[in-house]
Amino acid sequence: MADLFLALLHHPVLDKNGQIVTTAVTNMDIHDIARSAATYGVRRFFVVTPVPALRALSEKIIEHWETGYGSTYNLTRKEALALVAVEIDLDGVLVAIERESGQPPVIVATSARAHPAAVPFAELRERLMRATAPHLLLFGTGWGLSPELLARADLRLEPVSGPTPYNHLSVRSAAAIILDRLHGAR
Repeated sequence: MADLFLALLHHPVLDKNGQIVTTAVTNMDIHDIARSAATYGVRRFFVVTPVPALRALSEKIIEHWETGYGSTYNLTRKEALALVAVEIDLDGVLVAIERESGQPPVIVATSARAHPAAVPFAELRERLMRATAPHLLLFGTGWGLSPELLARADLRLEPVSGPTPYNHLSVRSAAAIILDRLHGAR
């Protein structure tokens, strides 16, 4: 099975008006996505922001759970947060993955918006079971990944959808659902 990596990108992402913005890092996103990543066997979860103060905040959160008081207070949280790495941009993530796994990853973009060439979950799940190359799932904050980031993807995954037309999940929820659909027990 291919190694699976995640990246939560805070730039360049869209705001509700379709403008390119940089979003804030949130403690809850780091914790919850790291816990999902640990549950579903993700090799590494990258928090990606170009803002130095937000990278420092992310590293402080991780440090608290890896070596600070949190490391003795909650061992399962320590285990999950050990999967998290902080990078400046997507290029830094790609270099880190190639360094860690020995080859560049297949980049898979996620989006709440439908796309005619989107790969169904079942197809990507099967592909992951057969592949040897690592795969990187890109998650966007705000109102989603910028066109620039979407264009860099090798694949685009179908959106998570339910029985209603409403489709505005938190990135934490979407990541958990997608990981279950790709790596969950069947």
